[in-house]
Amino acid sequence: MAPSAEGKIPLGIAVTQLPVLPKSSGTYNLNERRQKMLEEVDKAKVSWFHVRVVLVAGAGFFTDAYDLFAINIAAVMLGYVYGHNQKLSANQDLGVKVASPVGTVFGQLLFGWLADVFGRKRMYGIEMMLIIVATFGQAMAGQAHAANIIGVLVVWRFILGVGIGGDYPLSSVIPSEFASTRIRGRMMVAVGANQGWGQLAAALTSFVIVSAYKSSLLRDDPLVLPHLDAMWRLLIGLGCVPGAVALYFRLTIPETPRFTVDVERNVRQAARDVDNFLTLGTHNIDPDAVVERVRAPKATKRDFVKFFSKRENLVPLLGMCYSWFAIDVAFYGLGLNTSIILQAIGFGSPSADLKGSQAVYVNLKNISVGNIILSVAGLIPGVWTTFFLVDKWGRIPIQLLGFIMLTILYLIMGFAYHPLTATAAARKVFVFLYCLSNYFSNFGPNSTVGVVPGESFPTRYRSTAFGIAAASGKLGAVVSQVGFGKLVNIGGPNAFVPHLLEIFAFFMLTGAMSTLVLKEGKRLTLEELSNEQQDSFIDESAYNEKSRLA
Repeated sequence: MAPSAEGKIPLGIAVTQLPVLPKSSGTYNLNERRQKMLEEVDKAKVSWFHVRVVLVAGAGFFTDAYDLFAINIAAVMLGYVYGHNQKLSANQDLGVKVASPVGTVFGQLLFGWLADVFGRKRMYGIEMMLIIVATFGQAMAGQAHAANIIGVLVVWRFILGVGIGGDYPLSSVIPSEFASTRIRGRMMVAVGANQGWGQLAAALTSFVIVSAYKSSLLRDDPLVLPHLDAMWRLLIGLGCVPGAVALYFRLTIPETPRFTVDVERNVRQAARDVDNFLTLGTHNIDPDAVVERVRAPKATKRDFVKFFSKRENLVPLLGMCYSWFAIDVAFYGLGLNTSIILQAIGFGSPSADLKGSQAVYVNLKNISVGNIILSVAGLIPGVWTTFFLVDKWGRIPIQLLGFIMLTILYLIMGFAYHPLTATAAARKVFVFLYCLSNYFSNFGPNSTVGVVPGESFPTRYRSTAFGIAAASGKLGAVVSQVGFGKLVNIGGPNAFVPHLLEIFAFFMLTGAMSTLVLKEGKRLTLEELSNEQQDSFIDESAYNEKSRLA
């Protein structure tokens, strides 16, 4: 395409000081240059840079999980201090637990779209600032005549959820776009594995705090428990620490080469970035460097509708959305209510002869220990099993296996609930099955639902589509949390728990069915999974001898 009579390049090309590039049939062979650059990324050996990306992204998931699941224990502490008869009402308990998942839905949709518009790097860190501010706000929340502390916490936890939601698409898409093909699954699972460590850290932190405050707590007036007010604030507030550590590194992470070349359409900068991070493990932007923009498919409303109106693109997206929705119905329905489950089955409940502050201390200690057991025995082993097998077995077989096993386990725990909770020995069997369900959640869909959308679709829509799928999951978390809160006490305290487990089994079965429409991504490049023609992705007619500027 030649310049206009005034010597200007037509709008959308904007080329300055173009270098002389290899020619092919009279045109600059930009498509081959792009493909060669992406091939270098896809075939790269594991380097310190890859490890750094996993650590930086993983720190976000660690913080997310800590902040989300610490409320599981903190809600019990809040009940002792601010609840009627030392227990939060059903609506109060629901409010503090569901506020973050609701905010997460908004954050995933918003930041997923923003990352595709403005870039992964420009958005990375903003969501962590939200998390830090909201966590600090919770820890400092106060009570007054016009401001009930539970209402204040609900607002802060909603803001926290927006930040956590923003972290999901960014911390998944960035490792995906930097990873080589043969380790992409493991890199993404390793990032997600930090959720298990975050849950364990929340339980361990609770145990340490309860143990540290033991003597003070036992001396407290059992009707006031002033030290318990400090304990829950410390438990929540410590969630700032990993976020603050990760923030600096997030602000220094480079832009992914795929976004640079496919969305910013800057071939030269993308090639320089690939050379830097593969050889030096660093990133450097020269403000005086040549800018080389090309014509490539751009994200527009019309293009978005056109792409996702095709069956081969829409059906997998819907499958990803429902798979994530299904697993989060059970994972968050149970995960945010572990303390209720443990109390319902009488596992570790304080002896009836314990009274006052002693009973409070024993109950909090046992809840903390129970959460530690569930994390160590189920969640963490499950995700690392996925880590070792995801690039060998593939994503779809692992997800399908997990959904099927969860269906069976929830059916057993639901229909055999009363025999399994009748005696101390039977309760141990129930806890074993519960740990096994946590294992197959993470050696299954809870690990893989974040991998599949992160490696599917074109670069210009990858983060947006991931945000849509992830938001569908958190919608499942909201539905399950509201349902759990409203149904659990039908027929008496915690009497509906076995039926909730049976309902979760149904969702696991339907999740297995939705998995069947997904495409396996093992050993395939992101371009092969994009469902777009890559041979002529860049319009090479934009460059010829007449259009080159000196």
